[in-house]
Amino acid sequence: MKYVDEYRDGKVARQIAAAIAQAADPSRGYHFMEFCGGHTHAISRYGLEDLLPPNVRMVHGPGCPVCVLPVGRIDMAIRLAQRPEVTLCTYGDLMRVPGSHGTSLLRAKAGGADIRMVYSTLDAVAIAEAEPTREVVFFAIGFETTTPPTALAIKLAAAKRLSNFSVFCNHVLTPPAIRGILEHPDLDGQPGPRLDGFIGPAHVSAVIGADAFAEFARDFAKPVVVAGFEPLDVMQSILMLVHQVNDGRHVVENQYIRAVTPAGNRIAQAEVAAIFELRDSFEWRGFGRVPASGLQLREAYAAFDAERRFAMAEISAADNPACDCGAILRGIKRPTDCKLFGTLCTPETPMGSCMVSSEGACAAHWTYGRFRDHARRAVA
Repeated sequence: MKYVDEYRDGKVARQIAAAIAQAADPSRGYHFMEFCGGHTHAISRYGLEDLLPPNVRMVHGPGCPVCVLPVGRIDMAIRLAQRPEVTLCTYGDLMRVPGSHGTSLLRAKAGGADIRMVYSTLDAVAIAEAEPTREVVFFAIGFETTTPPTALAIKLAAAKRLSNFSVFCNHVLTPPAIRGILEHPDLDGQPGPRLDGFIGPAHVSAVIGADAFAEFARDFAKPVVVAGFEPLDVMQSILMLVHQVNDGRHVVENQYIRAVTPAGNRIAQAEVAAIFELRDSFEWRGFGRVPASGLQLREAYAAFDAERRFAMAEISAADNPACDCGAILRGIKRPTDCKLFGTLCTPETPMGSCMVSSEGACAAHWTYGRFRDHARRAVA
């Protein structure tokens, strides 16, 4: 398949791995964070870490929107869905994210709440149009990639004059999270991870552009390489980062030129800007409140804002104290550092969001990495 098969060539991957090993200075270490959960999944699925020399380490970042949603926002959605007049529409991966006291949207649905899985924002609009007596709320979540479809749904609902459609907005922004990692690396007294550079997110960059990450190269002297999701994309981006570190450079490079431009998708950016504005701050799981990192509906679209329509009270809830999801999202710990991983916490019985979402670091390591861990122990 064009643009897929040629980026999964094992022979070429080994050639790039040899180039990385040759370029990497054995007297120093290289620590690169892949921000996006799609990259975390690719690294684990294709065993890319096994191709890297020991002094080139990958650090998992917070690039899974389901994972970074705090417990309190899940509790708010559950409380909203339990209202008898409300139909809550959501993507499937949110259904099993644990809320407080063992609750989840799936359990709320089993208890009688009208919660429906949808595949797109337009499915929720169609439900609102077909069932005018129901208050249909779309549980909006995601980074810059999924924000334009939510804006389109609101715009369409306004054009159709749907008075029974609203959005519970949980869209968050990538750059403020990266800045938070760099400005405040420590978590609960634990030292933050060493970071020598970033693999920039692919789909996000297709919307906001590669230039959106220039501030980190400039302000923190950290090289950034925007990369695609295929194994050769990731391997090439690592090689590019190694070269930047060796040369003492810190600029934004775009490996994913087949999909990402410097400025991004201006049409999508305009649609989002017309509907949304910045919140003063937004809570992220493991990060606390991050300034200017979330979106809310503009006053002109207040009628479609579920938080205003239903006077939703903000809920602050603590994570499961035994779960290390927050530290994993910040790159401070790896999935296997959590004492719950693979014992009490599995995809069938997730204790934290990192095990629920397919893009979560714990779920990726459970699906692929644990088998390589077992093989390494057997060889040792």
